[in-house]
Amino acid sequence: MKQLSFFLFTKTLGLYINLLSFVYPRKASQLAYAFFSEPRDGRLSKNNLPGILQETQTETFQKDDHFFQTYTWKGNDTVILLVHGWESNASRWENILPYLKKSGSTIIALDGPAHGLSSGKEFSIPKYAEFINLAVEKFKPHYLIGHSIGGKAILYYQSLYQNTTIQKMVILGAPSDFKIILNNYITLLSLNAKISKALEDHYFTHFKLKLEEFSAKLFASKIQIKGFIAHDVDDTVVLFEEGKKIAGSWKDAIFIETKGLGHSMHDDDLYQKVSRFLFEAE
Repeated sequence: MKQLSFFLFTKTLGLYINLLSFVYPRKASQLAYAFFSEPRDGRLSKNNLPGILQETQTETFQKDDHFFQTYTWKGNDTVILLVHGWESNASRWENILPYLKKSGSTIIALDGPAHGLSSGKEFSIPKYAEFINLAVEKFKPHYLIGHSIGGKAILYYQSLYQNTTIQKMVILGAPSDFKIILNNYITLLSLNAKISKALEDHYFTHFKLKLEEFSAKLFASKIQIKGFIAHDVDDTVVLFEEGKKIAGSWKDAIFIETKGLGHSMHDDDLYQKVSRFLFEAE
């Protein structure tokens, strides 16, 4: 019943946007972008934080008109930064934390734009990268771990900033080609060619990026540090081939194929492999 309701909602919204595009094209494209970029889940309340986040030191950072939230599990001088994915927040890392804590490391997790306790309604990878950069400047992490779109965000960040304090990166279930994500959205709403073109133009105008260039495999090809990439063959949210694309262009990365984990990638065996990659001497 929920699937049917969602199908009817998306098709009705798409029809409305298509009709609007012939009368008020700018308003139609703004509505299409807003629905695409605004998360509908992943928010947190200060008064009802998940238990795993209640045990942290919290800090809020300002960036222009936005602020973002960080959570710290204090440890030694080795620092790990965790970057979550779409419609999620810093609490998604609860399952991997015990494995990372065994190393004694200081662990930092942040809430992305329009997620958790961070501000805003609009999510974009360039904005996320700005948040990540501020966190890196403040905490000086040695390792970055990203899940889903958070994985793509740290690839974009490192390819852009080439931060020399970062030694290793872990990418879990991340998408590569942004154009696939956008085309899936266009298909979901059955948007017309006028709106499709307007959405592509928006990214070029605001972020100076052509969609074919906004690719994690392209970002990965510019990264010089060691990488660990894992993707599940049963992932129906981000297809397995996307992970292979990233691995194929990253010169110094290992690729782990998993099965039965889906998109969440929560698994004890996988987390043990991540821990060995990060902490064991080579």
